[in-house]
Amino acid sequence: MISGADRVRAPLWRDRNFGTYWLAQSLSALGDSFAYIALPLLVLQATGSVAQMGLLTAVAGAASVGAGVFGGVLVDRYDRRTLMIAADLARLVLYGLVPLAWLAGPQVWVLFVVLPICEAAGMLFQVAAVTAVRNLVDRDRITEANGRLQATYATAAVGGPLLAGVVSARFGPTAAIAINAASFALSAAGLWLVRLRRAEPAGPRADGLALPDDLASANGRVTADGRQVRQRPLAEFLAGARFLWQQPVLRSLTVLLSVFIFLTFGFTDVLIYHVKHDLGGSDRTVGTVLGLAALGTIAGALLAAPLRRRRGFGVTWIGALAVSGLAIVGIGLAGNVPAVTALTAVYLCGASVGGICSMSLRQEITPDHLLGRVTSAFWSTHYSLGPAGAAVLTWAAARYGVTGVAVGAGVGCLLIAVAGLFTPIRRAGSEAAAHQQELQPTS
Repeated sequence: MISGADRVRAPLWRDRNFGTYWLAQSLSALGDSFAYIALPLLVLQATGSVAQMGLLTAVAGAASVGAGVFGGVLVDRYDRRTLMIAADLARLVLYGLVPLAWLAGPQVWVLFVVLPICEAAGMLFQVAAVTAVRNLVDRDRITEANGRLQATYATAAVGGPLLAGVVSARFGPTAAIAINAASFALSAAGLWLVRLRRAEPAGPRADGLALPDDLASANGRVTADGRQVRQRPLAEFLAGARFLWQQPVLRSLTVLLSVFIFLTFGFTDVLIYHVKHDLGGSDRTVGTVLGLAALGTIAGALLAAPLRRRRGFGVTWIGALAVSGLAIVGIGLAGNVPAVTALTAVYLCGASVGGICSMSLRQEITPDHLLGRVTSAFWSTHYSLGPAGAAVLTWAAARYGVTGVAVGAGVGCLLIAVAGLFTPIRRAGSEAAAHQQELQPTS
C-alpha cells in the first residue's frame, strides 16, 4: 500500500528548485567538456609534448588541492549559492582571457597562470555544489539526485567533446575555450534563481561517525552568554578531517581513492596522446572517442542507485573499481580506435558508479554543518597525489609508451579493489541495514 506521504511527494524531476539547479549545472558541464578537450589539444598543438600536457595538469591539480584545504571552511561559513556564483564569474573572466591572449600567437605560459586559478575556483565550486545537494532534496533522495545530476553531466559530456572536436578542428582549440567561458555565465544566472533550504540540525547518526566534542565544537566554541567564537580556519578544516578519519568506511575510502587518483588523474592526457600519436587520429577523432565514451558515465550514473539498493555499498563500490581497472588494462592492449572508445566507456562507467556511491555516502552520514569541511578534507586528501600521478603517468607514456603505462595503471586499480575487501568498505551492507543503524541513538 502506498502511504499518503508517498502520494503527496512529487517526483524529483518535477521539483522546480532542483530542476533549475540541475539545468544550470548541465549547461556548465557542457562548457566544461569543451575545455576538457581544448586545453590538452592547445598544449599539444603548441608544444607537441605529452609531458607538457601532464605538467599543466599537475600544476592545476596542485592548485585545486591547495584551495580544497580551506574551501570547506568557506562553504560552511558563508552562503553556498553565493560562493558558487562568485566561482562561476571568476572562471568566466579567466577562461575568457585565453583566446584573447592567443591572438598574439601561442602563449602557453598563460595557461600555467590561468588554469591553476580556475581549478582553485572550481574546487571551491565543487565543494559548495556537493553540499548544496543536501539543501535541495530530502536525505533519502540524495543518491537519486546525484545520479540524475551525474547522468545529465555525462549527457553533456557526450555532445560536448563531439562538438569541441569539430570546433577545434574548424576554428582552433581557443574557440572551444571561449565557449567554455560563456557557459559559466549561464551557470551563474541559473544559480541566481535557486533557493537552498536552511541547514538541518544535527540529528541521530550511526555509531562511531564522530565524537560528541567534534560536533559540539565544529564551528567554534560557545561562550557563557551564548555567543559563538569561531576557530581559526585551519582548526575548522581539521574538524572535518577528524570526522573523516574517525569514520571507518570514510577513512578507508579516502585512502584507497587517493591511490586511485594517483593512477588515473593524468589518464585523459595519456588517452588523447594515444589516439593522436599512436592511432593517428585527428582532433575530431579525439572528440568523438571521448564523446562516445561518456555514454559509459551516463550508464554508471543511472546504475549507481539501483545497484547500491540491491547489492549494498561495499559490493557496488569494490566491483566498480575492479571494472575500471580491467578496462584500463584493455585500453593499453587495444590497437584500434573503436576498441579504445568502448573500453574507455566501460572505465568511465565504473568510475561513475564508484564516485556517485562514495559522494552520496558522505552526504548522507555527515552533519550538515560539517559537510563542507568533510568534503573539503576528503577532496584535498583524495587529490593530493593526483598532480604527481599526472606528471609520472605522462612522463612514463612519453618514455615507455602508452601500452605499458595503461596496463600498469589498470593492474594498480585492480589491486585497490582487492584491498577494499580487507577494509570496512566490504562490510558496508544494504541500504536498509544502514538506514536502521542511522536511527539508533549513539551512546
